[in-house]
Amino acid sequence: MMDYEWIKKAARDMRDQTLGFRRHLHRYPELSFQEHETSQYVAECLTRAGIPYEPVAGTGLLARIEGQGDRNRCVVLRADMNALPIQENSSLPFASRHPGVMHACGHDIHTACLLGTMCLLQTHRDQIQGTVFGLFQPGEELSPGGASRVLAEDPFRGYDVQAFIGEHVAPELPAGQLGLRSGKYMASSDEIRMTVRGRGGHAALPHLLADPVLAMAALLVALQQVASRNVDTTIPTVLSFGRVMADGATNVIPSEVFLEGTLRTMDETWRARALQRIHEIARGVGEAHGVQIEVNVAPGGYPCVVNDPAVSARAREVFAALWGADHITELPLRMTAEDFGSYTQHYPSVFYRLGVGYTDGREAGGLHTPDFCPNEEALEIGVATLSALALYELARR
Repeated sequence: MMDYEWIKKAARDMRDQTLGFRRHLHRYPELSFQEHETSQYVAECLTRAGIPYEPVAGTGLLARIEGQGDRNRCVVLRADMNALPIQENSSLPFASRHPGVMHACGHDIHTACLLGTMCLLQTHRDQIQGTVFGLFQPGEELSPGGASRVLAEDPFRGYDVQAFIGEHVAPELPAGQLGLRSGKYMASSDEIRMTVRGRGGHAALPHLLADPVLAMAALLVALQQVASRNVDTTIPTVLSFGRVMADGATNVIPSEVFLEGTLRTMDETWRARALQRIHEIARGVGEAHGVQIEVNVAPGGYPCVVNDPAVSARAREVFAALWGADHITELPLRMTAEDFGSYTQHYPSVFYRLGVGYTDGREAGGLHTPDFCPNEEALEIGVATLSALALYELARR
């Protein structure tokens, strides 16, 4: 049985340091693949701690701590670094100093927790039975995400990856609570853009036109059968269109109409078939209305996040030993997406939730909102949890 008390104490002792990491990162947020200052700050922190690192995926960093024993056996701890194009609604002294950019998804928490974890483990290298990688990943919010770039560089070739581990803040859970779900957890995500091209003109003379607006309306209705009639009802599926542009006027029908939407599902085989079905329906609607419909699916869409059952079971053991079984929340399926799903396709992985809510009546706000304000008490818990997971995975035989 691993002794977790020293890990909790070590995380507690470096609480102020981890808090400093988070507040600096929050003050200077940067968008996906623009994390130059963030990367430089992380590099400076790693250098001061004596932790070697190398660049990865452009603005990312891959830190490495080698312990005892077989150093080819490794655990990868991943944190995303990018912020969102949101104007922060806050009077905090460490509020964003970059107008229109904010850490509204908690990536500053993720990065601070990983920095704290790497500093803790560097100080206790004698406890590591193998190698711990700290992956500071860029571009999680922009498809194709940073995970695909990391995998394209194949930085873990030659290593025996025991577990690939990621955490994400959860404002709906109070600080001190951890969320976990084995197996399928988060949906795939594909960005879909369509252009309907017809023949526009005077709205009072529709018999002379090939109306792309009418075709667009028929297309939106027809596409609803993808999620309501074409899929096994046991497979969660969402097809939504949130942007429609028909730049005409009351008496002008345009020649082109544009649509943008997203496909989310929990099954990779059906995902491929659904995308094919979208093309088929668009082709049929186009022929019926005498217009051309171009379908573009952005490359590099995120696959489902699927937590490895064995790694998830071990994570649950660690959570219970650290904090008690009553501090574990069973997570429901989630139709939001994460590019961490790319790692789950290649390595035994687990992606869990770190509670950042309050218990005193204060609101943490929602993810991706200008009012998001996580409970910083979660930082100590995040550092201890990541450290314990890494040590446990490498200690087992």
